[in-house]
Amino acid sequence: MHRQVLTRLVLFGCAAALLAACSGLSHDRAKPTTKGTYDKTTGKLTQIASDRNRNGKIDTWTDMDGTRPLRSRIDLDEDGKIDRWEYYDAAGALIKVGFSRKNDGKPDAWAFSRPDGSLERVEISSTGDERKIDRREYYEGGVMVRVEEDTNGDGRPDMWETYDHGTLRTAEFDEDRDGRPDRRLTYSGQDLVTIESEPDSTGRYTRKDTIQK
Repeated sequence: MHRQVLTRLVLFGCAAALLAACSGLSHDRAKPTTKGTYDKTTGKLTQIASDRNRNGKIDTWTDMDGTRPLRSRIDLDEDGKIDRWEYYDAAGALIKVGFSRKNDGKPDAWAFSRPDGSLERVEISSTGDERKIDRREYYEGGVMVRVEEDTNGDGRPDMWETYDHGTLRTAEFDEDRDGRPDRRLTYSGQDLVTIESEPDSTGRYTRKDTIQK
């Protein structure tokens, strides 16, 4: 369910679609729900407040550098709290989307897309600080394929997981906190089948225990 929500967030829209929707409104409809803010000195457009879903209520605020969008804040459910943040590159293309897992009006996770628009990865901060990411999820075809997690907050991953068609395949752990995995668990479906440990200097596990059913 979580992965489906993330995918929908990334595919929800982009700056071009937002601006196209605004320009497509009738003059009378757009007048009360689309508002531009301009720099008093230069006359340059600095923000567009608009109605994303065309229901007559402003729900999107896009910071602008003239005609180029910089970032957007969106209240998708119109409850008075921002729940989507969009960030654009120098060409105005959407490069990442922020969202709040706690639904508290503050971003704590960011989804990044590939050039073709598909979901590439999601970065999550348990503290809500974009500079302190402690979980990274990687996706292919909209499905999570691997995860890196920093469980002790030292800035380095100490848990690695791989997935096969969305099902956990392996999990590795750095138990001595040296930045390298020390133990690997391998699963078949829901069953744990092997535990590997005692890696040598190259990282190759020298001990393998098979779990008997």
